[in-house]
Amino acid sequence: MTPPTARTRPKRHVDHTRGGRRSFTWTDYRDLLIAAHQQLGAPIVLVCVHKDRRLREFVDTHDWIPCYFLPAYAPDLNPVEGMRSLLRRSSQTNTAFTDPDHLISTLRHGLRQIQYRSNLINGCLAETGLTLTTSRRQRQ
Repeated sequence: MTPPTARTRPKRHVDHTRGGRRSFTWTDYRDLLIAAHQQLGAPIVLVCVHKDRRLREFVDTHDWIPCYFLPAYAPDLNPVEGMRSLLRRSSQTNTAFTDPDHLISTLRHGLRQIQYRSNLINGCLAETGLTLTTSRRQRQ
């Protein structure tokens, strides 16, 4: 498994009440699915956890989107759940975060501790019964 990269590092989101929302809404997901379908010209298989009613209605009305919903917590299906569990039991144990920066720095510290312990990462993957089928991506 590759170490955490810039895309997996925790980031602070702008307060949603101030119009600076940086996370996806259901319409963003809908638009992404439509654009991918148009570009690929093929069905899109969607595997998701969140069951937004509006997104589900959209998916149900389009036969080119077979959709599989996973349970909200499924460590036997998702190796990331094992990583979250490791973080909760180590760097986040009995911690009252004083502000978002404290939370982010604690998460980064916990991820750094896990990053170089391949046995922990491999254990999270092994718990699912999944295996890596591709080599690490080479930086270009």
